[in-house]
Amino acid sequence: MNAPWKPAGASLRDAFHAYVCDDNSYDIVRSIAIEMGFPPEKVNKGGLRNAVQSLSITASPNILFVDMSESGDPLNDINGLAEVCEPGTVVIAAGQVNDVRLYRDLVASGIQDYLLKPLNPDSLREAIAGAQAVFSAPRIDTSTERPHITIAVIGTRGGSGCSMAATSLSWLLSAKASRLTALLDLDVHFGTGALAMDLEPGRGLTDAIENPSRIDGLFIERAMVKASDKLALLSAEAPISQPMMTDGGAFYQLQEEFRSAFECTVIDLPRNMLIQHPHLLNDVNATVIVTEFTLAAARDTIRLLSYLKTNAPQSQILVLANRVHPTIQEISRKDFEQSIERKVDFVVPFEPKLAAQAAKLGKTFAETAKGSKTGAGLVQLAEQIVAIGDEGRDEGSAKGKAPKVAGGSLMGRFADLKAIIPNRKAKAG
Repeated sequence: MNAPWKPAGASLRDAFHAYVCDDNSYDIVRSIAIEMGFPPEKVNKGGLRNAVQSLSITASPNILFVDMSESGDPLNDINGLAEVCEPGTVVIAAGQVNDVRLYRDLVASGIQDYLLKPLNPDSLREAIAGAQAVFSAPRIDTSTERPHITIAVIGTRGGSGCSMAATSLSWLLSAKASRLTALLDLDVHFGTGALAMDLEPGRGLTDAIENPSRIDGLFIERAMVKASDKLALLSAEAPISQPMMTDGGAFYQLQEEFRSAFECTVIDLPRNMLIQHPHLLNDVNATVIVTEFTLAAARDTIRLLSYLKTNAPQSQILVLANRVHPTIQEISRKDFEQSIERKVDFVVPFEPKLAAQAAKLGKTFAETAKGSKTGAGLVQLAEQIVAIGDEGRDEGSAKGKAPKVAGGSLMGRFADLKAIIPNRKAKAG
């Protein structure tokens, strides 16, 4: 419904429709509509229920005013309206419930504004003017500026800090590098991208998975949750009892639309997605492997490096070690690098106080740690990503990718990894 863009087919749709419940509201809305140049016959009685029935068989207007004062379940009814309302319609709602939680939930569901009844003519006039401003605002066109870059962030193990790295990188690219950035959190049931930024995830990602045919530029701009002027998020918090059945086509279409709407796409990519949807890596320019200095993480880093070498040869691979304790590690950095046969590119020190502070403030770890040595590794990672995008590295570049395996045997690398175990025990003794 609510979308900040200038639609190409706006002239083919009515400018304004209104559906109100009572005579007093009808008179006020009608008078304001006439004052602002809208046809008065587009103001109808019947409220939200009539709006849903009418819009199920007619085209949606640019601006829609709906009266929810007769609705028993406003949130559910608004979701019902979204099912029949075309992407691009800016919705203004009105009701009698004065509850800030309801207001936030309605805004998160996609409406532009919520007005309290009885209606105030000045407030209504201001709300409609704000809706008109959405259509007059120019859309940012990045096609002639910088080439788009897609970054996948993958954790070797659960709890390694993949989501921390993805949200931090997104924030750094948008706030520090001034890149228009999209964060796509593909952990549909347990993703923490929105939580880390103190946002409501919305229904955008689940709608995309359930209805891939609806995905286009207008859908993207309606579904994205705005974190800042240059950062938007697409995520979900689907019920645990609701499996997401998809062939991955929706994810591919989302990536396609992101390329035309943003300068950077950061994908928080759960490991299991690599198995189910390997095509997600087809157009990824850089892949960040987030790991820890543990035996299990070393094993899975080896496996991921080998997998990416085969399935994403065009992607530059960067290894980020997270939660690195200055003295106590299950595996030393030297042994870890020896086992994976390449250097660790970036290091984020173990800093539980900063992590706790970021969670309490609803900010990304990089934002909380800005200016400190703890966040330096993340800043360096963002700078490297920007360099990859600016330089437009050739697809065949081997710098930063997984090195060739000696003897061509992955089993040989596992043998080297297992050799670390007795060394670690000897040091412990």
